[in-house]
Amino acid sequence: MKIKLGVFFGGKSVEHEVSVITALQAIENIDREIYEVIPVYMTKNNEMYVGEEIGNVENYKDIKNLLEKSTKITITSKNGKGLIIKEKAGILSKKEYDYFDIAFPIVHGTEVEGGALFGFFKTLNIPCTGCDILSSAMSMDKYVTKCMLKENNVNILECLCFSEFEENLYEKIEEKFNYPVIVKPVDSGSSVGIAIAKNRNELENNVEDAFRYSKRILIERAVIKMREINCSVLGYDQEIFTSECEEPIKTEEILSYKDKYVSGGKKIGGSKGMNVSGLKLPADISVDMKNTIQEMAKKTFEVMRCSGVIRIDFIIDEEDGNVYVNELNTIPGCLSFHLWRASGMQYKDMLNKVLEYALQRKRQEQNLNYSFDSNILSNVSFGGTKGSKGNKFAK
Repeated sequence: MKIKLGVFFGGKSVEHEVSVITALQAIENIDREIYEVIPVYMTKNNEMYVGEEIGNVENYKDIKNLLEKSTKITITSKNGKGLIIKEKAGILSKKEYDYFDIAFPIVHGTEVEGGALFGFFKTLNIPCTGCDILSSAMSMDKYVTKCMLKENNVNILECLCFSEFEENLYEKIEEKFNYPVIVKPVDSGSSVGIAIAKNRNELENNVEDAFRYSKRILIERAVIKMREINCSVLGYDQEIFTSECEEPIKTEEILSYKDKYVSGGKKIGGSKGMNVSGLKLPADISVDMKNTIQEMAKKTFEVMRCSGVIRIDFIIDEEDGNVYVNELNTIPGCLSFHLWRASGMQYKDMLNKVLEYALQRKRQEQNLNYSFDSNILSNVSFGGTKGSKGNKFAK
């Protein structure tokens, strides 16, 4: 009997559309000899839908029509499996739509990638792929990531973190850094809300824009002669692999959302992945630099307690040769399959690894104790007839 996968995608995020593309691309490459796939689309309100039309990318040109043809569902669990329950079922129809053995979230962005969705499946005792709650949450927060890596002697660019109501924000920035600086929302992805500021006026505009996407922002010095290099990591526990390195080609001072997904008018999600504007793969770097980046990628993966497949973005300062971890993507666009293909691993085989790790983690968790025998409740009495007010535990 085949293992059933619930592939969850979309969700409440500015990267909603990217998630749809990544997921449907992955679904096409899942090993159908081992797995049966149930696509589950999450709307921008995190409402879930299933149906025959959900797995066809062409249908997402008219989402309203797609939802009208699909079935709204909720998820519960039974005996460690996910149960897909129709929200509305007719008198003669079954309320259960189907079940799945493993949850495979392919989502991007704070509300879904930052640990919330994994936590949902964890609560239901359903095996789930990817980074766990803590790892996802830490990796999504760029400031927490920097703190963790700095504590473990991994090179990062110094930064300042501000909330929306911070006093003397601009003065503090100018006291710490010379222009230019980079302004980033602390927990967004796909370069959304990120901009470079060369003076106070640009800084004010960029800070205002960044706060549209997050309640906290990061400011860090801009590396003038910068190269951006990406490396993917695949693993769980003691088994960790690093991919070939790539260098995205940017059309602006920093790699933008447009560069990643829409430049050149090409179709997104083609055989080369999502970096449709072009990239150098493998990156034109020395063997020593490649080894340095791959070793930093492994250490970062371990420090941040990652699992599954992730992508780590690096910055090379060409003025002094220093390498810095820029950020982590716990569920990268196109799952970085092109980096693994360039490393000699086919997409199907990479997905098999990700799914095997989820089952391995579940087996390990089943060997842990989450409770112990206790008769404490047998000795508790609230007493009286006046409700909970004034009641005490009986001893």
